[in-house]
Amino acid sequence: MVKVYKPGKVAIVLQGRQAGKKVVVIKQLDEGSKERPFPHAIVAGIERYPRKVTRRMGQKKLAHRSKVKPFIKVINYSHLFPTRYALELEALKGSVTSESFKEPSQREDAKKVVKKLFEDRYTSGKNKWFFQPLRF
Repeated sequence: MVKVYKPGKVAIVLQGRQAGKKVVVIKQLDEGSKERPFPHAIVAGIERYPRKVTRRMGQKKLAHRSKVKPFIKVINYSHLFPTRYALELEALKGSVTSESFKEPSQREDAKKVVKKLFEDRYTSGKNKWFFQPLRF
């Protein structure tokens, strides 16, 4: 079988609270694990997208509107929809592991790292399509 979900691949969540949100695959487990005996992926996504900014806005307002609220999650492959896009974030791979889900404090730390990486990527102007919500 062809591996669809490689690290860095962008997918869309189909089920659950984050349905319709874009995520980046950090680690894929095709065979599953002992706790989760189904194929799944560790993903980081955007829960709240940055808001629209215009040229006439001040620096303070621009900084406030450029904030991103991330989430990290373990999602079953059947609840993910792969896209043709990929996001190259090397620092993401080391920041979120399967151990980060065991303790709430570790989960919060991992979310803070992801938030920083996403906001840096957004302000640099790369991958604009990733930071815009899906429109139906």
